[in-house]
Amino acid sequence: MVDDNTNNLTLEKDLLEIAGFEVFISENATDGIAIARREKPDIIIMDVRLPDMRGTEAASILRQDKKTSDIPIVL
Repeated sequence: MVDDNTNNLTLEKDLLEIAGFEVFISENATDGIAIARREKPDIIIMDVRLPDMRGTEAASILRQDKKTSDIPIVL
């Protein structure tokens, strides 16, 4: 999950963990991209407006990377 709103990030993380998911979080796109490359998550949930770049730009970077190109991304 990538979201710069701490309240949203905490709520979404808690809900997903209660449902049994392992959740990796980031408050900016750059760190989110690095986590995705390292952890290879099943899905990425990303805010569109982030402090360092737009979520659509981060999604484009992930799509161009062979390691992360097949991970579904929800913006």
